[in-house]
Amino acid sequence: MPALNKEQIIQYLLQRDRKLLAVINSVAYPVSRRNKDVYSALLHSIVAQQLSVKAAATIHSRLLGLFPDNEARPDLLMRMPVAKLRGAGLSKQKAGYIKAIAKTARSDGLVYDILSKKSDIELIDYLTQIHGVGRWTVEMLLMFTFNRKDVFSVGDVGIQNAMRRLYRLEEEGKEFKQKLLLIAQRWQPYRTIVCRYLWKWKANHKK
Repeated sequence: MPALNKEQIIQYLLQRDRKLLAVINSVAYPVSRRNKDVYSALLHSIVAQQLSVKAAATIHSRLLGLFPDNEARPDLLMRMPVAKLRGAGLSKQKAGYIKAIAKTARSDGLVYDILSKKSDIELIDYLTQIHGVGRWTVEMLLMFTFNRKDVFSVGDVGIQNAMRRLYRLEEEGKEFKQKLLLIAQRWQPYRTIVCRYLWKWKANHKK
């Protein structure tokens, strides 16, 4: 499919799924920005897991504050005592995870120009080998760091809640996820854009 502009993408999505009209009409079109710092993005993602945006930002700021110039360089992070990392608000488990990320970065395993040549599946397979890095974390990286256009995170709670509300879904468990995957097929090859729409839409409809 040739590259489409914003208006063409919106029209394409609406032709495929009219349910998206309420979402697209209520929130702004998501702006994509590529971020080539894979290491920092992974650190932030691990810190943010299972936390509110505010709590994650606070702990991430405290973590960076442990290092000169607020830069958690891999070599310094690898040597940082776990007790200090926990003092910044990280659990013992997360402290271990970010040290594993630092070790991978130190051995040049997180070079953007190398990783960007991999497919989505190859990136998921490669990065989930790092201790503590799961599929959800890599999916967020694909969307927001590598700017991949067709990623759908079926395990993301925000996406699940938004789709349950929008499509009035009552299924549970595996049946629920299968339904989400089936619906998301309509959005290909722009599933990332729809996910970002859904996150913003859900934030505006918390009740």
